[in-house]
Amino acid sequence: MDLDFERCYRAVDSRDQRFDGWFYTGVTSTGIYCRPSCPAITPKRKNVRFFPSAAAAQGAGLRACRRCRPDAAPGSPLWDVRADVVGRAMRLIADGVVDRGGVPGLAARLGYTERHLHRMLSAEMGAGPLALARAQRAQTARILIETTDLAMAEIAFAAGFGSVRQFNDTLREVYASAPSELRAARVRRRAPAGAGTIALRLAYRPPLHARALLDFLALRALPGVEEVRDGTYRRGLRLPHGVGQVALTPADGHVAATLRLADLRDLAPAVARCRRLLDLDADPAAIDGTLAADPALAPAVAAEPGIRVPRAVDGFELAVRAVIGQQVSIRSAKTTLTRLLTTAHPPVDHEVMTIDAGVSRSQLHDQPERAGVLRGFLTPEEVLGVPDSGFGMPSARRESLRHLAAAVSDRFVDLAPGGDRAETVRRLVTLPGIGPWTANYLAMRALGDPDVLLGTDLAVRRGAAALGLPDNPRTLQEYAERWRPWRSYATIRLWRAA
Repeated sequence: MDLDFERCYRAVDSRDQRFDGWFYTGVTSTGIYCRPSCPAITPKRKNVRFFPSAAAAQGAGLRACRRCRPDAAPGSPLWDVRADVVGRAMRLIADGVVDRGGVPGLAARLGYTERHLHRMLSAEMGAGPLALARAQRAQTARILIETTDLAMAEIAFAAGFGSVRQFNDTLREVYASAPSELRAARVRRRAPAGAGTIALRLAYRPPLHARALLDFLALRALPGVEEVRDGTYRRGLRLPHGVGQVALTPADGHVAATLRLADLRDLAPAVARCRRLLDLDADPAAIDGTLAADPALAPAVAAEPGIRVPRAVDGFELAVRAVIGQQVSIRSAKTTLTRLLTTAHPPVDHEVMTIDAGVSRSQLHDQPERAGVLRGFLTPEEVLGVPDSGFGMPSARRESLRHLAAAVSDRFVDLAPGGDRAETVRRLVTLPGIGPWTANYLAMRALGDPDVLLGTDLAVRRGAAALGLPDNPRTLQEYAERWRPWRSYATIRLWRAA
């Protein structure tokens, strides 16, 4: 983002929430950095600097504002739009790749040297990968301090710090408070959520059409993996260090998230995946503004502002769903998926208790579904281990799933958030049984590409016809050029129109 001083200062002066996460405001006279929407008195121009990331502001010696809590702002929508190396790197850092594999692991995933990656991120973000990961660790630590009763040493290592001393020094530098002071201050805000539970708020840029998201997820919910009930979406998670469960409840200005994790080192990846699932870092003003410029879509945008693209917590899970869902109804696909899950029968993860209280370990073991435990989806290795009789589908589709599982297991296909979108689509269509529709569907939902039009999709064509748009795939593709770079959001609206 070009941090033009006048444009940024006007956003700060008007306290415009739409710019939260786009940039950060540093105030040299007070030594703090804020969101653009911070309610404090607008600082004088001579005392203001603008930064593209919280890590860049911290690198300039500024601490986070205690009033507007800039580290809790929505993420920048740039990382949804951009498919270049910097965009991929930012998505992987958010998923905890640096915490797990260091900068060498991040560089290897992206195919660049550490030095070149540092140079690119520093030029774009004002900070290198270590500093960006450090800023994320500080935020994770603050969440754990304020929402749990864990000892500080446990929090330090759960947040990804190498030592308690590094943990203490970082929090003093970022928040100008010792960890014990942050814990004492939580009494004025909120109490811990309970043993083993982490409760937090996931911010977004309004508006958010929550009902559309929940309707989409409820229609496709797999028993034993996910459910939608009473305005809350719940699901099981497979995370880098273990398993977990999450309950997500959209509210005014935020999504309330309740997490249960087998390993607290998975907090940052779990939060990143929940944000990605609900598309919480999107910029609805820009998206709706572009789509509403088309008279055919304008009434739908006005009636339902803030439509998001439901994405995925696990790219492989979505790929399996997409292959099984080819040319069959959603209900039929769910039946086949449920059979596959039942046959594979992954072991119950006893470390994670149900989010609902009062469930014993014996209940979890004997009646996991009745007890309310939601498991993560199958891994590629588990799918490869399912016998022929467990698939419940034609042999050609069964073999397509096995080729897909092998490709993901061997890392020939990268469906992680930092995957190269164009290369992943190219490799997907080389697999048996995966054509352009499936590959592009995965680019839209698994890889987060905001500019995919599924023009050959029957429901898209029906939606186009319902809105008076051309329903011929080639003609619709040409017409949709005016919706760039938000054709994925147009696809969702056409589905709803159908």
